Amino acid sequence: MTQQDDATHEQDMTLTNRQGHPITNNQNLRTVGNRGPATLENYDFLEKMSHFDRERVPERVVHARGAGAHGYFETYGVVGNEPISKYTRAKVFQDKGKKTPVFVRFSTVIHGGHSPETLRDPRGFAVKFYTEDGNWDLVGNNLKIFFIRDALKFPDMIHAFKPDPITNIQNVERFFDFCASSPETFHMVTFVYSPWGIPANYRMMQGSGVNTYKWVNSEGKAVLVKYHWEPLQGIKNLTQKEAEEIQQKNFNHATQDLYDAIERGDFPEWELHVQIMEDGSHPELDFDPLDDTKLWPNDQFPWYPVGKMVLNKNPEDYFAEVEQATFGTGVLVDGLDFSDDKMLQGRTFSYSDTQRHRVGANYLQLPINAPKKRVATNQHGGQMMYKRDLAPGQNPHINYEPSMLNGLKEATQAGKEYTPYIEGNLVRESIDRQSNTKQAGETYRNFEQWEREELLENLIRDLSVCHEDIQSAMIALAQEADEEYGRLLKEGLHNAKKDSSASKPLGNIHGDQAPQDAMNKGHDAEPY
Repeated sequence: MTQQDDATHEQDMTLTNRQGHPITNNQNLRTVGNRGPATLENYDFLEKMSHFDRERVPERVVHARGAGAHGYFETYGVVGNEPISKYTRAKVFQDKGKKTPVFVRFSTVIHGGHSPETLRDPRGFAVKFYTEDGNWDLVGNNLKIFFIRDALKFPDMIHAFKPDPITNIQNVERFFDFCASSPETFHMVTFVYSPWGIPANYRMMQGSGVNTYKWVNSEGKAVLVKYHWEPLQGIKNLTQKEAEEIQQKNFNHATQDLYDAIERGDFPEWELHVQIMEDGSHPELDFDPLDDTKLWPNDQFPWYPVGKMVLNKNPEDYFAEVEQATFGTGVLVDGLDFSDDKMLQGRTFSYSDTQRHRVGANYLQLPINAPKKRVATNQHGGQMMYKRDLAPGQNPHINYEPSMLNGLKEATQAGKEYTPYIEGNLVRESIDRQSNTKQAGETYRNFEQWEREELLENLIRDLSVCHEDIQSAMIALAQEADEEYGRLLKEGLHNAKKDSSASKPLGNIHGDQAPQDAMNKGHDAEPY
C-alpha cells in the first residue's frame, strides 16, 4: 500500500454517506471554479440536504415537548399481604425481585416541541415496559384525573386550550369558555390552577394511569384497577412567580434536571401503587368508578405498592429514542385489560392512530418501540418497512393465516379468558352520578393555605379578563364545590382590575405587557 493510499484509507471514524461512500470533502460543493456556480451532480450535497429537509417528523398534536430515560421496573410480587397472582396473571408483576426494562417519556401537553417547561399545564407520564410477553404501555399524566369523561369532546377541549387560530397565542378566555361550559372540568381546573399545575421538575412529580383498567387472574376473574406512581425523591411544585423566574433563566430546566441527575448517578425512582375495586357499577358510590374526572377515595380503596421503577440511563440520541418513542393505551399484555371507560376507549384509537401518522406504518420496528422478544407477524409493506417479521423456519411465501403450508399459527390461550357480560341499549348519553364539583371542594379543603391562596390568585388574574357570563359560571361551580372557594373567587373578581389582555399563557403574570415593555426597553440602533 502506498503512502497516498494509506492517507486516504477508510478508518472506523471516517465520515460516510448513507450509501457507505467515504466523504472526502464535507466543506465545499463541487463548482465551476471556486466561486461557482454549483453543478447538479453534487450527490453528497443532495443526499445531505434532502435528508436535512426531512429531519423532523410531524410534531405530536399534544405532548410535543418531552424528555425521556431508560431504566427498569422491579416487582414486589404482592398486593398487600397477598400474592399478586390473586388479582392478575400478568408476568411483569409475578416473582418478587424480577426486573423488566422500561423507557419513560415525560412531557408537557398543550404547547410545541421547544415551549418552556415552566408553563401551567398537565405533564405526561408514559412508561413502556418491555415485558417477556411483549410491550405494555402505561400512558398517563402527573395529575390523577382529567378534564373530560367522554372522548368525543377531546378535540374541542384541545382546540380551546391550544393557541388562538388567528393570533397563535394561548388565550385564557378560550380556555375558560370551554371549562365554564363543561362543568366536569372543574376538579381538574382546581388542580391545574393550583401549584400542582406547575411541577418543579419531572423527577419530583407523581404519575397516574388516569383511566380505570382491569386486572385478570388465571381463572378469568377481573377487578378494576387504578395506577399511581409516587416519586421517592419527594414532590415539589412551583408558584406562578417562581416558575416565571426560572423561565427567565432556563426554559429547558426540567429536561436538564432529569439528564443531569442520571449522568451524576442520582437515579430517580418511583414506587408503583394500585387501587383495586370489584368490577361493577358500584351504585353505593356517589360517582362512577369509570369516570376519569374523579379520584377513588384512598380511605375506601387503599393504595398498595406493587413495584419500583428506577431510571438509570439517558438516551443516546434524542430523536431516535424520545421523539420517535410511541405509546398507546391499547398496548396491554395478558393479565391486563380494558375497562368500559369511554375516555380510555377513545384514547386507545387515537394514540396508535397518531403514531402511524407521525412515524409511519412500521413504527413498531424502530428499536425504541420494538419489544425485546421474538416478533412474528403477517403484516407486510408500508413506508419504511425494513424487515419481514418471520419466525425461524417459516415459509416466507406464506404471509396469511390460517395455512397448511408452514405459516404462522395462533397461540394457546394462557389462563381462562375473561368474558364479561354486557347488556344495554345503544345511546348517546352522559354517565349518571356526575357529581361535578364535590371532589373539587374536597381537593380545595385538602390544600394547604398557601396552595389555596395561589389557586385563587391565579384564577382571579385570568378570569378577570373573561366575559361576565364565563365569570358567573365559574363562580357558581366554585360555590357549589365549597362556600369559601366560591365566596373568595367572587370577591376577588369583583375587586380585580380589568385592564389586561386574555392573550397570554395560563396564569401568566403581566405577560400581556411584554410587547410594550420590549418596545420601551429596546435600544435604538442605526441601519448598517
